[in-house]
Amino acid sequence: MSWTIDVDDLPDLARGAALLGTGGGGDPTIGMLLVKAAIEEHGPVTILDPSELDDDALVIPTAQMGAPTVVLERIPAGPEPLGALRRLEEHLGRTATATMPIECGGINSMIPLLVGATGGLPVVDADGMGRAFPELQMETFSVYGVPGSPLAISDENGHGVVIDTGHDNRQMEWLARGVTIRLGGVAYIAEYAMTGRQVKDTAVPRTLSLALSVGRAVRRAREEHRDPVAALADAFAETIYTHLRELFDGKVVDVERRTVDGFAKGRAVVQGADGSTLEIAFQNENLVARRDGELVAVVPDLVCVLDAETAEPITTERLRYGQRVRVVGVSTPDLMRTPEALAVFGPSCFGLEDTFVPVEQLVPAPVPAERALTTTA
Repeated sequence: MSWTIDVDDLPDLARGAALLGTGGGGDPTIGMLLVKAAIEEHGPVTILDPSELDDDALVIPTAQMGAPTVVLERIPAGPEPLGALRRLEEHLGRTATATMPIECGGINSMIPLLVGATGGLPVVDADGMGRAFPELQMETFSVYGVPGSPLAISDENGHGVVIDTGHDNRQMEWLARGVTIRLGGVAYIAEYAMTGRQVKDTAVPRTLSLALSVGRAVRRAREEHRDPVAALADAFAETIYTHLRELFDGKVVDVERRTVDGFAKGRAVVQGADGSTLEIAFQNENLVARRDGELVAVVPDLVCVLDAETAEPITTERLRYGQRVRVVGVSTPDLMRTPEALAVFGPSCFGLEDTFVPVEQLVPAPVPAERALTTTA
């Protein structure tokens, strides 16, 4: 059933999107402010359940592309993603029925809402990653047969190109990454144009609803002086994500981060009170977590770094020495764990030697039901 997003929903949605972004996807706060202004000017955005789409509807996902570290310095003006969609519509000779996120994490949960508000389009409650991933071929759309190109790319100056690599989504990513770097490290894209039937067959469903519900769960837990991580575990248990495991609790003692080939790459080390350590490697998003050298969570499952007291998600570009954090792992839906999916965004696709093992098997004990909080909301 369709529903609407208004300005009052945006803080909870941004919080949930930052969590689902697993450290990446870009800071949703910037996108939230853009969407807030657009909704105030144009009105609420209609969110469509995938089941409501006609099979022959044309859905064009929209997104921001680039390194999150660059986005902090090159804040979008607002019209850029709608410009990419219009460029692709012109190339296809068709008008979009709706837009949709390519990923449900970070700023890219907000970009389609900006397009929806400014372009008068509904937004489909689904996406192609179920989290955030750093590369464009890392989509359930791609896994299950949808070509990503033609792709339209635009910047704030109105510059843009259309890239068409047929069904070769890896080549599409390589070319689009090069264009994005030459546009200053961040750009806006429209890609994976597909039918309503393809959305139903290939997308991770209801992830905007998920982001809103988990963001709301954290806020309400703080308001009621309950443990927000326990509230998150309860919220995920009612979805296709199902399992949350607390991986570590400690202080950030080391962060290495660099922007390379259009990505923010690096590692972070968290030290516990007992001297144990958790090391997290990331490429835009957190990819793998090892406690004292032992694997406790690995991509495509989510590794999320949260502020220890508020459970606010911390993105990789905002990790700093001295932060006190809780790190959680969240299981991904079954369609993201198939052999076909792992061949596109499993550990080996990031150069990791680990074999994928579900987080609920690596860390069998669930998060404690409650723990005392030291601060108020």
